[in-house]
Amino acid sequence: MRSCCIIINMVKLIITENEAGQRLDRFLRKYFRKATLSFIYKLIRKDIKLNGKRAKEDTMLCTGDELSIYIPEEKAKELATDSRKKTSKRQFKIAYEDDNILIVDKPWGLLTHGDSHEKKNTLVNQVCGYLQDKGEYDPSKEKTFTPAPVNRLDRNTTGLVVFGKNSAALRNLTRSIREHDNIEKYYMTIVCGSLKEPVFLNENLKRDTDRNISEVSSDGSGKAAATYVKPVSTGKNFSLVEVRIFTGRTHQIRTHLAHAGFPLAGDSKYGDPAVNRQLKKEGITTQLLHACRLEFKGSIEGLEYLEGTTAEAPLPSEFIRARKLLLADAGK
Repeated sequence: MRSCCIIINMVKLIITENEAGQRLDRFLRKYFRKATLSFIYKLIRKDIKLNGKRAKEDTMLCTGDELSIYIPEEKAKELATDSRKKTSKRQFKIAYEDDNILIVDKPWGLLTHGDSHEKKNTLVNQVCGYLQDKGEYDPSKEKTFTPAPVNRLDRNTTGLVVFGKNSAALRNLTRSIREHDNIEKYYMTIVCGSLKEPVFLNENLKRDTDRNISEVSSDGSGKAAATYVKPVSTGKNFSLVEVRIFTGRTHQIRTHLAHAGFPLAGDSKYGDPAVNRQLKKEGITTQLLHACRLEFKGSIEGLEYLEGTTAEAPLPSEFIRARKLLLADAGK
């Protein structure tokens, strides 16, 4: 009588706090980042058990759940997220930090996330490297979680970006930002024209992805956007203004103010070309837009202690130089 040995290829994962609270299919899409969607859903139908039982794709994962994936370990490694340490020289400053969140001051010229031209030297990678150096984030021990920002600034916009340092904080901060609740966001910028009274701009915005611009909708289509602009100091040709945004649309401040007749000084995409040519002679080659202040006004789940907290980022030196140059004649 011949005996045989049956080898079952299986990968076993234990769900931690940073993976809990998400759907099974979303967890797998993050964990097997190199896999196709069809592969993920085939896994769920045929090759996965959760706590010893079959599970549907919308099953919510809990801390301590045991996930058995019946594929060879080599295949799992091939499809899994790269856990190598991300390193980039730190360029940001810290505006606020505790065990759950990190608020950084992003400099000019640094991408928040990578793009097709730059994938390594980004704010996200710099923050991950900083937290790894502190011993607060170890990618080799995380299955899907990576510290991530809940707001995003363009490459040439400076100022405050908020990161969640754990999954619960990231999830709750993201929900608060998405629902425009509890966190007030303020910017400083210099606009063309003499703005003497506050204005509230609430035209819908629509995206032209081919040209990578936003436009004010003339027919009510697009997404709702609301921007409050208050003059701080006003000169004959330029004004320093504080802006509060109630929504977070792409290029919202730049689009709204340009449409209102007060384009950002130096803005090559939405600004006045004739003015921009003159500004370039003074070394001002891009818009001066700075995310200067965040105010936590309401209670955020799990982060209730932040209520009443304000984080601030001082104006960059280039912004101060431009203000002195363009607003020498300004009154308060």
